[in-house]
Amino acid sequence: MAHGRSRASDSLLHSYQRSFHGFVAKMTMEEMKKMSSMEGVVSVFRNEQMKLHTTRSWDFLGLTQQAPRAPAIESDIIVGMLDTGVWPESESFSDEGFGPPPSNWKGICQSPQNFTCNKKIIGARYYRSQGFFYPGEIPSPRDTEGHGTHTASTVAGREVREASLVGLAAGTARGGVPSARIAVYKICWSNGCSSADILAAFDDAIDDGVDIISLSVGGGPQNYFSDSIAIGAFHAMTKGILTSNSAGNSGPTAGTVTNVSPWSLTVAASTIDRRFVTNVELGNSEVYEGVSINTFTLSKSLYPLVYGGNVPNKTNPSLGSQSRYCISGSLDATLVKGKIVLCDQFGATEQYEAGAIGTIMQGGDYEDVVWSFPLSASYVDSSDGAAISLYINTTSEPMATIDKSITTKDESAPYVVWFSSRGPNPITLDILKPDLTAPGVDILAAWTGATSITGVAGDNRFAPFNIISGTSMSCPHASGAAAYVKSLHPTWSPAAIKSALMTTATPTNTTQNTDTTQTMLADFAYGSGQIDPVQAANPGLVYDAGESDYVKFLCGQGYTTQLLQLVTGSSNTTCSASNNGTVWDLNYPSFSLSGPANVSITRVFHRTVTNVGSPVSTYTSTVFPPPTMSVDVEPPVMKFTAVGQKQTFVLTVSGVAIADVMSGFLIWDDGVHQVRSPIVAHSLSCGQIIQCR
Repeated sequence: MAHGRSRASDSLLHSYQRSFHGFVAKMTMEEMKKMSSMEGVVSVFRNEQMKLHTTRSWDFLGLTQQAPRAPAIESDIIVGMLDTGVWPESESFSDEGFGPPPSNWKGICQSPQNFTCNKKIIGARYYRSQGFFYPGEIPSPRDTEGHGTHTASTVAGREVREASLVGLAAGTARGGVPSARIAVYKICWSNGCSSADILAAFDDAIDDGVDIISLSVGGGPQNYFSDSIAIGAFHAMTKGILTSNSAGNSGPTAGTVTNVSPWSLTVAASTIDRRFVTNVELGNSEVYEGVSINTFTLSKSLYPLVYGGNVPNKTNPSLGSQSRYCISGSLDATLVKGKIVLCDQFGATEQYEAGAIGTIMQGGDYEDVVWSFPLSASYVDSSDGAAISLYINTTSEPMATIDKSITTKDESAPYVVWFSSRGPNPITLDILKPDLTAPGVDILAAWTGATSITGVAGDNRFAPFNIISGTSMSCPHASGAAAYVKSLHPTWSPAAIKSALMTTATPTNTTQNTDTTQTMLADFAYGSGQIDPVQAANPGLVYDAGESDYVKFLCGQGYTTQLLQLVTGSSNTTCSASNNGTVWDLNYPSFSLSGPANVSITRVFHRTVTNVGSPVSTYTSTVFPPPTMSVDVEPPVMKFTAVGQKQTFVLTVSGVAIADVMSGFLIWDDGVHQVRSPIVAHSLSCGQIIQCR
């Protein structure tokens, strides 16, 4: 017995006791299987390592500095940031003019390693269930990677004038809710973000008193209760806290979206109307427009230009044969040093390590998003790359230079970027995911002082702001928008805030997506569309839902009473004939139905809307059905006589799916508000082009 107690004590890594119950422990696969079958256990799953998924973006969304605000309430909003920590010295987190933390705040500030909180960053914790730290990691909430500082300032950073990345994207940087408070929960390290730490952070954040949780992290979609993020978000929802999640960066393939629980807000990434252009000038005076974030200004007017395929590393023929692609170890450093190298592939690490002064990369895959490199660089399309290659091959001493980047206007924005993960939802095909999209491309926000712009060894460009891209950047935009709505409607539920953001979103441009997969997956790329925070503050109607609604949905998905009682912690939670809801009856702000191609199907959706607009109002429905489908709304008109009044309607969709994805939408209009919901019919099935769980 003594030995058994000692072993159990050594194996226990963490216990969750504040907002929900569970623990992290070391165990064998056999022990894991045995525990999974024990009474009282919801789920047992591996402690997986998940991945980390503005001067212009908030203005582009219409949430300007002059937008209607409730400053006193906004100052009481607390956003919980689950990320890589924060750089507290950033000007974006100044607490000048702030009063004491909100009275409901119960959190702490872990302050080792010279880390201190203030009246802006009111709380900070860090988690490391593995129990050890890699070289360069600091056991502190301090951010040494940059990601967490960037996302936190995007949500709630103070206004910082004359912000830029070495002169690029100059302007006033700010978050969506500059007066809100930030609580930091450092869950991510150099090897990723563990499930155990994510759950621990949720457990603390819920009890600490945060109002919104922002989490730009994700792994592969799983069963809802074998996913630490879905579990944490469920418990947050029961306490009135909305969790905003990134959709993932595995697009544009179908079924790659992550963080798909219906009680969370899942955010795709789209562009803003700003592009970074980096011109390449040749010795023959020809100029070619490429893209990158290039802060370098080369000291000479022209430099020798070589093609990677002509300067192979002959000491290692197997690598040298790949020198046209400039893969690691493939270039001859003596022939590359001090020159500009043309490569047939995206990437600049080898050119930098070989001593090149710059690089031109050619291709056609990465033109709607740009990156920083540790040397002067530009990415050109294949036709311009061919012209540059011809110049090299027909000139005795080819020369070139790469200019510092400039900004231009992208008139086609917003559109969903290629890397943003697409639906359909691999767990529940008929819950449309992602929910909406937000700016996630070329976003300028605060940066850590612990690493350079690129994080590459030898890059000595340290800057207080950086420009990066990802659904990790779009998620905090949605989090900030949710916090903005919360500040104007403090009593609204997470579902009401989510509904307001979704039903006021703007349909997104698909014509820019030339890839047929991206165009075909329109709604599975952007959900309801691009967020409009100001409109979301006055949506007219909301589709509200609470714990009982999600329990009913889960019962219909096959979860048992016993399991759900363990999840909710209530013996009143039951699954019965009267509480076994279909997926189509969950009070969701969008409508999705799946079925075999070329087979007639009918789906009936029951919805309830709550009036949050004019007390006396009449809403009339307008339907734009998916092609080859018919849509009926009953009743077609709803009359309200009071704020808070609820009305129920039934939407019936019938027809034959003749394409993989077909889109339409429903609008409720009272002459002031347009409440818009997408209707998506698809024949994408598990095992077809998506992998379901």
